[in-house]
Amino acid sequence: MRLTRRAVLASAIATPVRAHAIADPDIATIVTQAIRPVVDRYGIPGMAVGVIVKGQSHVYDYGVASKATGRPVTADTLFEIGSVSKTFTATLTAYAQVTGKLALSDTPGRYLPSLRDSGIDKVTLLNLGTHTPGGFPLQFPDEITDDAQATAYFQGWKPTYAPGTYRTYANPSVGLLGVVAARSLGKDFVTLMEGMLLPGLGLKHTYLQIPEAAMRNYAQGYTKAGAPIRMAPGALAAETYGIRATAGDILRFVAANMGMLDLDPAVRRAITDTHTGYYQAGPMTQDLIWEQYDYPVALKDLLEGNAGRIASEATPVTALRPARPPAEAVWINKTGSTNGFAAYVAFVPKEQLGIVLLANRNYPIDARVTAAYEIMTRLGDGR
Repeated sequence: MRLTRRAVLASAIATPVRAHAIADPDIATIVTQAIRPVVDRYGIPGMAVGVIVKGQSHVYDYGVASKATGRPVTADTLFEIGSVSKTFTATLTAYAQVTGKLALSDTPGRYLPSLRDSGIDKVTLLNLGTHTPGGFPLQFPDEITDDAQATAYFQGWKPTYAPGTYRTYANPSVGLLGVVAARSLGKDFVTLMEGMLLPGLGLKHTYLQIPEAAMRNYAQGYTKAGAPIRMAPGALAAETYGIRATAGDILRFVAANMGMLDLDPAVRRAITDTHTGYYQAGPMTQDLIWEQYDYPVALKDLLEGNAGRIASEATPVTALRPARPPAEAVWINKTGSTNGFAAYVAFVPKEQLGIVLLANRNYPIDARVTAAYEIMTRLGDGR
C-alpha cells in the first residue's frame, strides 16, 4: 500500500498554538497502524485521513483514486462525503437564523406557500434539522426524481409519530430544511453554498458542481462489490449528500467547528449554534444535524450511537428542555455514505482534536468509528 504524507502547520488553517508532544513521524505511524488493517480488510482502493492535533493539521494519503488508471490519492483528490454534506446545510440554516432570516421554531409553510396548511407545515424547522418531524423514510421513494416531485411528496406527507417524539434519520426532511434556509436568504441553495458559505469558510476545493478543470481530481468510487460508481443526481441531493471535497478542505471545516479560524462573526456564531443539543437518543445527543457525546466517551457508546439501526429505524427521543448549550468537552461526529464512498468526521473542541476519514469505497460504519477512535485516543493522550 502506497502512503504519502502531507503535513500543514496550523498557520495554514488557524491561529498557531503550542505544539503537541507527539512528534510528526509518530502521528503518521499512529494513523497508519489504525488505517492499514481497514484498507486491507475491506479492499479500499484509496483513502485520505486528516487529523488536527493541538492546533496542527496533518493529512495522509493512501492508495489510488482510480484502480483503472492507478492515479494515487493526493492533496487534490475529491471524495464524495455523503451525509456529511448535511452539516453544511445545518450551518447555512443556522446562519439564516443568526442573521434574522428565519427561526428554527418556524414551520416550512412560512417560506414555501405551496406547503401551507399541509401536514409538513405542522412541524418546525428544528424538527427537520434533528430528524424528529414525525417519520420520513431514509430516502425519497424511487418515483421521486426531481425537486418538483419532491414538493408534491411533501404536500401529501402524513406523520407517523407526533413531532419531537421519534428520531427517523432521513434525507427528505433535511433536504426540505435546506430549501427553506435558502428561500429565507433569497437565493437558491447551490448559489448560496458556492457563492457565500463555502468561500466564507475558505474552502477552495469543495463543490456541489465540480468545475470541468477539477473533474480530473474526482476519485472513482467503488461499490462494496468492487464495481465503479459515482453519485447520481437525485431530488434535493445538493442539500443532503451532494458535496465533493478534498480531505484538506473538510479538515479545515473541522477546524472552523472547533473555533480555530478567523471567520465572519455571523458564520462563526452559526457554526457554534449547530452544536446545540436538542434531543437525547440513547447515548447520543442530537444537535442540528451533528451528533454529540460527553467527552471522554467510550467506544461502545459511539458504536451504539452510530449503529445502522439508528439510521434505519425509528428511535424514541427525549427533548432537552432547555436545549443544551454548545460545549467544549464533547465528541461531535457525523458519518456519510454514498454507494461508492465513505466518510466519517469527528472532533473534540476542548482538545483541539479532530479527524476526517474519506474513502472511495463504502465500508462499514463501525470500522470507521473504531479506527477513528483508536487514532483520536492515541493522539489525544500522547501515547
